[in-house]
Amino acid sequence: MGKEAFPMYMELSSESSFTTFYANSKAGTLGEDSDVSPVRDCREMIYEAGEEWPMMTFTLVLLLIFIAKFIYGKKKNMPPGRRGWPLVGDSFNCLFGKWAVVSADPIFNRFVMQNEGKLFQSSYPKSFRDLVGKNGVITLQGYEHRRLHAISSNLMRFDKLKFHFLNDIQLIMIQTLNNLHNNQVILLQDVCRKVAINQMVNQLLGISSECEINEMAQLFSDFVDGCLSLPINFPGFTYHTAMKAREKIISKIKKTIDKQRQPAGSTQVSNGVLGRLLEEESLPDETISDFIINLLFAGNETTAKTMLFAVFFLNQCPTALNQLLEEQQGLTSNEMLTWQDYKAMPFTQCVIDETLRIGGIAIWLMREAKEDVTYQDYVIPKGCFVVPFLSAVHLDENLYHDALTFNPWRWMDPENQEKRNWRNSPFYSPFGGGARFCPGAELARLQIALFLHYFVITYRWSQLKEDRMSFFPSARLVNGFQIRLMRRHEHMKSSD
Repeated sequence: MGKEAFPMYMELSSESSFTTFYANSKAGTLGEDSDVSPVRDCREMIYEAGEEWPMMTFTLVLLLIFIAKFIYGKKKNMPPGRRGWPLVGDSFNCLFGKWAVVSADPIFNRFVMQNEGKLFQSSYPKSFRDLVGKNGVITLQGYEHRRLHAISSNLMRFDKLKFHFLNDIQLIMIQTLNNLHNNQVILLQDVCRKVAINQMVNQLLGISSECEINEMAQLFSDFVDGCLSLPINFPGFTYHTAMKAREKIISKIKKTIDKQRQPAGSTQVSNGVLGRLLEEESLPDETISDFIINLLFAGNETTAKTMLFAVFFLNQCPTALNQLLEEQQGLTSNEMLTWQDYKAMPFTQCVIDETLRIGGIAIWLMREAKEDVTYQDYVIPKGCFVVPFLSAVHLDENLYHDALTFNPWRWMDPENQEKRNWRNSPFYSPFGGGARFCPGAELARLQIALFLHYFVITYRWSQLKEDRMSFFPSARLVNGFQIRLMRRHEHMKSSD
């Protein structure tokens, strides 16, 4: 295996303790000592030596640990990369606090994903674990994870997309987009978020009240902001606000569970995923609450951003936009789209695939070695973080010609058909892989396709403010894509 498989290997220790030690010792040496007389009282010297002894011991311990890790690394034939002290520029330093293998090799990435639960296990920062919950499908391990993942997949399989989701999604699209006005200036980012949270709250909980949906949207915005924050649970900190938002979301979920269990429960609630979950599965309320909040997290922000990015990329490529518009206007349904219409969108599917390749939300995954793992000639030690860098593969010029250019036609090339198999391809993994493959992948693609349909046949737009992609701390458009809407002559299909 070449060096490309492990482009970075770094010792990611706790930077704060080292920095503090260095700053204090330097201040002591260059501050007071520079003015001390060469002749000092013996008792004063002994006293000062006694004060410095703990620092000397601490320094010696750090040195021994460093030497031991260096020797251990050499003995184990670890992947190539620097193993020195953490420096500014070690991006994962504050996040992990330990060694990490960051891989841009597609074959090794697939190896990691396929060995989930065997050689590797998912591992997330404390703030993320606290917010999504200990009983959620994202954070659980082993049998409990497999069980909840199977339940998720069952709730969102093809037949349920056709009969439970297709019409509901379109009704929400029509309702949301009809509330926009001709010549209105919007941040498309906000509209996509509203569409996505409306869909997820309706589909998962059966909630359709505008007031409740707006409240959930604000709570969930606070919740998402805290997922990669410093875990300081004190007023004024992002993590604290996010945890308060989680408490309120959980409270709403539990109230909905109680309503559903009443004999005269609401029909709207029973049509949601929660209603079917209570009917078909036997899970504790705490597990159900975490399960729902996991699905909200996985299905809301990710879908909203992909909708946004698709329109942003189409705006930069008028030829692709015109071809997609022609395809959508050519669909035969006179009322809402049918499943057959959805399956008759080949170019729209290419646009979705290209958007996910360039602007995929799952930029990288976080895994931890459960034991010493041997891969080819290298050994990854137990406890080491492994980071499959999916976006690095998706943007690799050796795999995709002109990789940074939005080119949906590339997916029509027969040479790329094998790569396009996003369930199994090591070269294109927008929904992860292995035991943690996203169970809502098909639902997400359906939502994005329907959004593009209704948005492009209803509106033309002009961009008012320059924008660009940013991938830190997550994929986003810096300015939210500010546009002015203009209604097309063809009016939106009515649901009447």
